[in-house]
Amino acid sequence: MEDPYIWAENLKDERVLKLVEEENRRFREFIGELSDELFPEVWEYYSIPVLTGAKLTEKGVIAMYRERDRQIIRWLGGEDIVDSKELEKELNDEVLLQGFTADGKGRFLAYSFSIGGADEGITRIVDLETGELIEEFRPSVWNVTFLEDGYYFARFYRHGETPDGVKAPAERFFRKDANGEKMVFGEGLGSGYFISLRKSTDGKWAMVTVTFGWNSAEIYAGPIDEPEKWEKVYSADVPVEPIDVINGKLYLLTREGKGLGKLIAVKDGKVEEVIPEGEFPLEWAVLVGDKILAGRLVHASHRLEVYSLDGEKLDEMTFDLPGSVYPLDADGKKVLLRYESFTVPYRLYEFDGELKLVEGQEIEGNFRVEEDFAVSKDGTRVHYFLVKGERDEKKAWVFGYGGFNISLTPRFFPQAIPFIKRGGTFGMANLRGGSEYGEEWHRAGMRENKQNVFDDFIAVLEKLKGEGYRVAAWGRSNGGLLVSATLVQRPDVMDSALIGYPVIDMMRFHKLYIGSVWIPEYGNPDDPRDREFLLRYSPYHNVRPAEYPPTLIYTGLHDDRVHPAHAIKFFLKLKEVGAPVYLRVETKSGHMGASPETRARELADLLAFVLKALS
Repeated sequence: MEDPYIWAENLKDERVLKLVEEENRRFREFIGELSDELFPEVWEYYSIPVLTGAKLTEKGVIAMYRERDRQIIRWLGGEDIVDSKELEKELNDEVLLQGFTADGKGRFLAYSFSIGGADEGITRIVDLETGELIEEFRPSVWNVTFLEDGYYFARFYRHGETPDGVKAPAERFFRKDANGEKMVFGEGLGSGYFISLRKSTDGKWAMVTVTFGWNSAEIYAGPIDEPEKWEKVYSADVPVEPIDVINGKLYLLTREGKGLGKLIAVKDGKVEEVIPEGEFPLEWAVLVGDKILAGRLVHASHRLEVYSLDGEKLDEMTFDLPGSVYPLDADGKKVLLRYESFTVPYRLYEFDGELKLVEGQEIEGNFRVEEDFAVSKDGTRVHYFLVKGERDEKKAWVFGYGGFNISLTPRFFPQAIPFIKRGGTFGMANLRGGSEYGEEWHRAGMRENKQNVFDDFIAVLEKLKGEGYRVAAWGRSNGGLLVSATLVQRPDVMDSALIGYPVIDMMRFHKLYIGSVWIPEYGNPDDPRDREFLLRYSPYHNVRPAEYPPTLIYTGLHDDRVHPAHAIKFFLKLKEVGAPVYLRVETKSGHMGASPETRARELADLLAFVLKALS
């Protein structure tokens, strides 16, 4: 199959660099000064300090925040430990903190950061008492788990091969202590396998999960200090995750059955059901003292449920607004929970048998969150949220994703607030491919069933159009695939399209960067049967002359997860048929964004584009 724009896959090609420069200029001309006028307002909401992680230690809670122009790791209510601004001075480049962990005693901190927006970065381990740098890893390592005399960590090989000779991309686990560094887990595992390690809250057990893509899991367990004794204790052809070990009994959350999630316990090879499947997905669980705290997803927002260790339901808690609630850390005695909603950047709660608010941020104003359903092509009911302000000017900006078992639950979008204040309605659609209604919902939107996701999105957009709305459709990454496929199939259901950091060429996605790890979700273009259904919807291969709405495709030149060529090639195809399409290429950002200001400018540009396109 001839690919006329394959040259765009070489990011050093002069044609690519010239195109990026020209199109960035043309896009700036289109939005004019509107983005600059909107930026201070977007920046104000983007700059609200947001808690992104927290860890319980014997010396207090360590928390990570994103602030106006920096990210901070600090003792809760106390002094700063890591400041991204200081790192930028040291490294003379933009720095994005990616995550952290600490040991339970509060002695050591491990944190990772990327430079210039790349996925690959640096991990540092520091002594919290002296501030001394103990270890630095380049590129970043993941899943650092502290031991009494060292730590485990995971290395993801993007290039070359693993120590046991398996070609990248692949992952391996290592132990580092006074005796040096040694590979301890993952031998022989190929591309598409991911490994994660958790320590039981009593610190005695290792719980290791090996997943293939997003679709199956094997659980290993054993003494934390003796990896040679870790044995496989459970496996399933669906996602399974370990929760904790109490009295030698391993608690697991599994998607077996209808895929709605249930809690089981395994001991000496015997399996017992603790919390059976319900009508709605059981998304997570933690053990606190002699209770189980669980999060259940009811029409894409969370409620909390409390159970005894043998599964008797004791209590249920909901929140004032539909929201997302996830545990950040647990130590067996208490749990830290993070709550977020469309108008609540975050709240930090503590649960030790009772739920207590620790701190948070709220947006002032009269907002309301509505929920509704559209009916997809095959009769499936598709839930969506609408967030409205004091006035409704019948302009809707709708976000979708639909893939990789990821639920779209209420979250704070800084650029949505200025849009709502200008009479807009912000929407979020819960499409198949996600896990809003369990594993069956995910599977109904993957591989050969991917068309269901587009049909679901079309149903939501069509319903809003029928209610008199002018509609902007928006998606990022796999959501970029969603919007581009919907655009080429049904350009009439939207008045504007925003396609960010997208996967679009479904014949070559597996050949670009780490794209081969998405084969379990999308299918394999080299397999003739998979190729057939991939080609049927691949947006890049289905561009036809049509009445396309104003379309913005945006990406980052340093996105090392989804290759920017997807965006550039699709742009060129649309331009070929005379579509009103614009390309915005961030020259400093990777897949997960760059500095706060760079990200906020991007959001201000999206808002400007939507307001202009829907006016």
